[in-house]
Amino acid sequence: MRLIFTLMFLAFAGLSLTACGNSTPSPSASEHGHDDHDGHAHDDHDEHDHNGHDGHDHDDHDHDDHSAQDEHAGHDHGDDEHSDHVELSPEAAREAGIIVAAAEMNTANGSLSLPAELRFDADRVAAISPLVSGRIERLAAGEGETVSRGDTLAVLASRELADLKAEYLSAATAETLARQALEREETLFAARITSEADLQTARAALAAARAQRGGVENKLHAVGVSDAELAALADAPDGSLATTRLRAPIGGTIAQRTAMLGATVSADDPGAPALFTIVDDSVLWADIAVYKQDIAAVQPGVPVRLVSNTGSALASGEIALVLPSFDETSRTVTARMIVDNAERRLRPGQFVTAQIETGNGEPAVMAPSSAIVQVEGRTVVFVPTDDGFEPRPVTPGRQIGDQTIIRSGLTEGERYVTEGAFTLKAQLEKDAFGDGHVH
Repeated sequence: MRLIFTLMFLAFAGLSLTACGNSTPSPSASEHGHDDHDGHAHDDHDEHDHNGHDGHDHDDHDHDDHSAQDEHAGHDHGDDEHSDHVELSPEAAREAGIIVAAAEMNTANGSLSLPAELRFDADRVAAISPLVSGRIERLAAGEGETVSRGDTLAVLASRELADLKAEYLSAATAETLARQALEREETLFAARITSEADLQTARAALAAARAQRGGVENKLHAVGVSDAELAALADAPDGSLATTRLRAPIGGTIAQRTAMLGATVSADDPGAPALFTIVDDSVLWADIAVYKQDIAAVQPGVPVRLVSNTGSALASGEIALVLPSFDETSRTVTARMIVDNAERRLRPGQFVTAQIETGNGEPAVMAPSSAIVQVEGRTVVFVPTDDGFEPRPVTPGRQIGDQTIIRSGLTEGERYVTEGAFTLKAQLEKDAFGDGHVH
């Protein structure tokens, strides 16, 4: 019994100790090391996952940014390339009507087409007004009639003229008497019958009479009386001293007549219209309106050809003079050509076109004006490349007809686009904008 009781006590004590060990175990060194390893491993894993995730996102973000920048930079590079080059195959160029040719040297001669108006030669227009006051007794010519120099246009009756002629006759008679008196005194003085004082008095009287007659004669010349008429005055019939003839000072056509039969006219009215206007249209002026940019090319001696509105040739000649000032209304300078119109084919007031030969005749590289275009503020022509065309800056000179002198940028023999430059310009601008995609 005692043995049984002892065994049961030991067994119960062992169970109690086991229960206490499970509730509060004492960790061993190995168990502690394992727990530390697990803890650190978990922490390291979490830190690795976090760092790895952050690093991946950052790398992806940087990669995307760099890719976008590279793409944008590549696109910009493409724009720069497009702005200086048009890719076009030879077949496409032909279909687009683009023609390429070699630059050639040509003589720098051309022409300007400028407006011109035909006018009367101012030196061949005469306005006839009365030289003495009087009344028109007869008209001898009318408008449209052709007259010669010296022909009678009208006959005037003038009391003023009659008085002058009477005064002249009196002065001429007094001169004749004074001359006869001097001759008598000279004869008597030679015979020692008269004194030298009487001789000198006779000489003075003749000088005074001659001066009086000369003064009246000059007055008559001033009103149109000729020497022949003066010589015939002494034998003139009664009543003829008051008449005078209005004569044509030049030959030509009577363009206007204001004189009327029986009208009283005055020589002292400067505002009165001319009785007759005579024009000689055998020679005309062609006044050419020269624009500011063309003045340098239009100089005296430059050949000119006048053509009608239909293009038919009218006359040829050269620039006679260039007026020094601008017209205030048209802001043009007048260049004048003298036109021979002996056949009366041209009429004053007619508008024509003046084709003026320009250029100095020196050789120069010239290109069609249509081949020169503006690209981004530059004056260029297009030249071919291996895979298309590119703009070439040039310095243009004066335009002669449809050609323009190239001062620099294109030399003789170089190939360039002579037709289709505007097509290439349009394609260049289209490529520069990327079909509407603008940055």
